[in-house]
Amino acid sequence: MSKTRILIIVIAAILSLILVAGCTQTSSVYNSPPATPAGMVFPAVSVNSTPVKYAQVNGVTLGYREFGSGEPLLMINGFDSTMDTMWNQTFLGILASKYHVYIYDHRGMGYSTDNNATPTIPLYAEDASGLIKALGYDSMNVYGASMGSSIGQELVISHPSQVRKLVLESVTYSVRVPECKVLLAVLEVSAANPATAPGVRKEAQANLAWNGTWDKLSGIQKNVMLVVGTSDILTPQPVTVQMAGQINGSWLERYMDLPHIGSRNAPVQYAENTLDFLGREEQPPYPF
Repeated sequence: MSKTRILIIVIAAILSLILVAGCTQTSSVYNSPPATPAGMVFPAVSVNSTPVKYAQVNGVTLGYREFGSGEPLLMINGFDSTMDTMWNQTFLGILASKYHVYIYDHRGMGYSTDNNATPTIPLYAEDASGLIKALGYDSMNVYGASMGSSIGQELVISHPSQVRKLVLESVTYSVRVPECKVLLAVLEVSAANPATAPGVRKEAQANLAWNGTWDKLSGIQKNVMLVVGTSDILTPQPVTVQMAGQINGSWLERYMDLPHIGSRNAPVQYAENTLDFLGREEQPPYPF
């Protein structure tokens, strides 16, 4: 791990290994990150001032933006988010200092159009797959947060050759597991409320119809890092721990007291951790 990282709590790491016995992985728990030291400046991007570009994918037009250079990194939005609102700009800037970062809007959201296709999580994954091809790549590193992590799972399961490494932040393998009851309630309200924006309602419907990935997680043969805040009430950390136990050789990173999509609250720590993971040459199982 980076030398700038806060000390790993060894006892918690050992406990997490016991919980996921039978799977070789790295597991770290970080204290809540301190405030950024006065005068310290980190790279950032200006999302709104970056031109929107467009790609034709699966019968719709997807709006996207790009930053930086290097290996490609596709960022997949969460529920009820657009690329204008989803990502912390310091978080993106640090990632873009090493990678060619792409952000985009799901069909029916933001700058992207929609058609009459039934909304499903696998459909959103097909859109991500099509966007990778439309941008001229055979494969990309992929970072999905919240609903984006569900899409990332479906993408790596359906199109493994298109995913180099995968980061799943604030993740669940199903919105209907008991631990995700708060998330389920949010989705049910959004799907039933006639005042909900059409694109958001379709995302809610897609999540509610999703069959999940539990039985397929053990078949993932890619470098995967799962990241969660211990105060996440939508996709709580026990679910992330369960998933890490199913994905052989996965990384499990937990941040004390951070909420859902903790990269918004601790952009520097999350970005540096992501760069560390993406930049490593090892293949699973990883040494401690």
